[in-house]
Amino acid sequence: MSSGTLYDKVWELHRVAELPGGSTQLFVGLHLIHEVTSPQAFTALKEKGLKVRCPERTIATVDHIVPTASQDRPFSDPLAEEMLCTLEKNCATYGITLYGIGSGKQGIVHVIAPELGLTQPGMTVACGDSHTSTHGAFGAIAFGIGTSQVRDVLASQSLAMKKLKVRRIWVGGELKPGVYAKDLILHIIQKLGVKGGVGYAYEFAGPTIEALSMEERMTLCNMAIEGGARCGYVNPDSKTFDYLKGLPNSPKDKAWERGVAWWETLCSNKTAIFDDEVNFDANEIAPTVTWGITPGQGVGINDNLPTLESLDSRERDIAKEAYRYMELQPGMPIEGLEVNVCFIGSCTNGRLSDLQAAAKIAKGKHVAKGIKAFVVPGSEQVAKAAKQEGLDILFQKAGFEWREPGCSMCLAMNPDRLEGNQISASSSNRNFKGRQGSSSGRTLLMSPAMVAAAAIEGKVTDVRKMLAQQSKDSKK
Repeated sequence: MSSGTLYDKVWELHRVAELPGGSTQLFVGLHLIHEVTSPQAFTALKEKGLKVRCPERTIATVDHIVPTASQDRPFSDPLAEEMLCTLEKNCATYGITLYGIGSGKQGIVHVIAPELGLTQPGMTVACGDSHTSTHGAFGAIAFGIGTSQVRDVLASQSLAMKKLKVRRIWVGGELKPGVYAKDLILHIIQKLGVKGGVGYAYEFAGPTIEALSMEERMTLCNMAIEGGARCGYVNPDSKTFDYLKGLPNSPKDKAWERGVAWWETLCSNKTAIFDDEVNFDANEIAPTVTWGITPGQGVGINDNLPTLESLDSRERDIAKEAYRYMELQPGMPIEGLEVNVCFIGSCTNGRLSDLQAAAKIAKGKHVAKGIKAFVVPGSEQVAKAAKQEGLDILFQKAGFEWREPGCSMCLAMNPDRLEGNQISASSSNRNFKGRQGSSSGRTLLMSPAMVAAAAIEGKVTDVRKMLAQQSKDSKK
């Protein structure tokens, strides 16, 4: 059993009691809610005559159902308008802070909490959304929960959970130009499998992880859940502290000094014991693209799709299903596959650095004929910063649509949807059947830069070639 890890330390700090059946009652330091998984939870509170135990520890925003083409109220979708009105009413009733549209702080829940300094090392963070693991980038233990658990946190500020095992994923070497955090996590999931992390928390460590920016670490932890892990985290360091310093909800003055001193003690000990350890070499990782219907079905850009015979026998049935659904053939190259829609955004890759990476590829070029390409900032703050750099104009000149903040086509609970069996090059996190709004729509996951390259070429393209050409041109 693990000991001395950040996970163990944070777990013990938040343990309230041991419950019959082996679960632990765990205190939740930060509870994030949005308009999709909270209505039923609030209804349950009303039916039981309960109050919100710690409204100051719950923060709300709207993201999943908001339209991105126009956010004028009322929304054209009556159900979306009703859901937002319900969230507004519930937050007002229970004294919960809501960052709504036009507040300057609205956006995808896993984008706004870090940028506002709400997410901090040593916290337990819960949200009715799978990708809550994102917040582990700050040395927090963060996990997605179901609607009934949202109710439990609102009512008691705690959860009943069983402790996880801890696997350390050590990454050494250097990510080469054109290879990003998104490629790293897709590579890890491809190697360990979408069920490889079941029962585990993932600790991402090693020189490669330490070299990542905070936004890159968020991308990494965001998709830990796609590898089956309940949460993923990175030990806090000077990059963590530099990111947090001065943010609205970060400690100030002497409280900041005390905070940093305490946060440093939370890091996994040098003598920490892990339940499992896996090593990766970043030098071996290429731009990675998914070809199937799970995030684990991916290949390097220069590789061919796997033959059924080359796969583990346990993976062959899902591979057959994926090939039928995706209308692809084993052994074919992924590079050159034509796409129809290109989406840059989501809680995985909708931050400023993601837009900057894509803009670098789009600058001075134009979206291929017949391709629908659009960029959706992850928050109002991201949109503001991007506009200050002129990225909105750059993308529009290149033929991309510039949208308002929201989850958009990541899960298509809004007007941004695939049609028919269109193929999407997407910087989001899931490529499940029908995930992007069409029952026959097909999704290829990749980095924002790779999405931009696909938009310009109209097909899956090795972004390294474009970067190399840019380098040559700059030397002329």
